[in-house]
Amino acid sequence: MTKRLYYTDPLLTSFDAIVVSSATADGRAEVVLDQTAFYPTSGGQPFDTGRLGSARVLDVIDREDGTIAHVTDAGLAPGASVRGDIDWPRRFDHMQQHTGQHVLSAAFDREHRVRTMSFHLGAEASTIDLAREVSPEEIRQAEQRANQVVWEDRPVGIRFATEEEASRLPLRKEPTRTGSLRLIEIPEFDLSACGGTHVPRTGMIGLIAVTAWERFKGATRLTFACGGRALASHRALRDVVTGATRALSVSAAELAPALERLRAESRDQGRALRQLQEEVAAHRAASLRAAAETIGPVRGVLSTVAGWDAAALKTLAVAIVSEPGLVAVLAGEGRPVPVVIARSADVATDASAWMRRAAGELGGRGGGRPDLAQGGLDATADEVLAFARHTLG
Repeated sequence: MTKRLYYTDPLLTSFDAIVVSSATADGRAEVVLDQTAFYPTSGGQPFDTGRLGSARVLDVIDREDGTIAHVTDAGLAPGASVRGDIDWPRRFDHMQQHTGQHVLSAAFDREHRVRTMSFHLGAEASTIDLAREVSPEEIRQAEQRANQVVWEDRPVGIRFATEEEASRLPLRKEPTRTGSLRLIEIPEFDLSACGGTHVPRTGMIGLIAVTAWERFKGATRLTFACGGRALASHRALRDVVTGATRALSVSAAELAPALERLRAESRDQGRALRQLQEEVAAHRAASLRAAAETIGPVRGVLSTVAGWDAAALKTLAVAIVSEPGLVAVLAGEGRPVPVVIARSADVATDASAWMRRAAGELGGRGGGRPDLAQGGLDATADEVLAFARHTLG
């Protein structure tokens, strides 16, 4: 079994080891050492990266036989002595997030008796899944309690216990592993079985910030950031808010009401625009009907309408076929080009079937009802109208 140096010394960044084996699997070298400070992907925490001598460590795998395999970009000779160096910024980030998760989960448990069912430490965002839905005020209270523990700079201890000993201890969560258990303890606040790496004092977490939350499977999923990530999150939010307040000429406190006013104005403008489009469509429909051409058994209005989007084309097409005996095929601009086909109630042409055929032969996609269909076709407007003239006839 590989001796796990990170179990007792998470601040260790460099170490010496002996290469026990080096093999190639799936085109990559996998190196096993007699001891290592590299943390493997396990328990929701990502693996460490760094170097073994001149070789880069790309992945670290916790094997079922108790050994740890280091996936490297070059093999190493068995029996050789090698120097290992951990990518410390990555490791410290993971330590901040993982210890912060313990503190935040314990805060929810202590403040509101809400258990953490699972957690995930990602490369950019980390989450915990709580056992029930929680309110914004409960989140604020737990977040405040967690940061109080951070600011008190409590020690984060590591100790080991047998299953029997652990069964008599007030563990926050029932352990899933058997045998000797590694316990992470924050005095008078949290005691949990965990094999991950943690900062030695809560003050090194820096800050715990809940950045988002959502309902998830009848419970709550929280997104949080600690330490350096919390600072980066604050900077990003600051830049967004600063840009928005400058664009709208309001203060940060006035931003939400200003955005709501913009939404209301946008809705009003949208309604006014639709009304204008309907009025324009009614006038334009009359002129297009007058220029309708005979295509087989129907009168067809085939036209390119520059500057009109799919919704406006639909309004115009419906206005055109409000009189009997007509099929309208209207194309907008761009590629894929927006296309709408509509037919009068007394015409047998199946608009949906025609759109599917056009998408199949010209490329693109579309669908709808027998009397009205729309889509985006991978062709020019002229090609679409030529196809309509040929197929409708």
